[in-house]
Amino acid sequence: MTMGLNDADEQYLQALEVEVDADIELNAANTPAEDDLGSPADWLLDPVEAQEEAVELHSLHDAIAVLEGDDEPDAGPAISSS
Repeated sequence: MTMGLNDADEQYLQALEVEVDADIELNAANTPAEDDLGSPADWLLDPVEAQEEAVELHSLHDAIAVLEGDDEPDAGPAISSS
């Protein structure tokens, strides 16, 4: 146990981490590459919103890692400013 977490808290964090990891994978699988965006009329989702969601999911994943006592949270995806 780390940081004074009880068993129920640890189980909750582990389940949350599994869900966040699944959401990260789903987000990555459904986000087209920048060079393959096509026409905005054909987009099922806005690439900027998908990128923002990826950042939020990785931040949540890192917060879980810190609560669990992991020393090095995931760096997450590289975000381009273009």
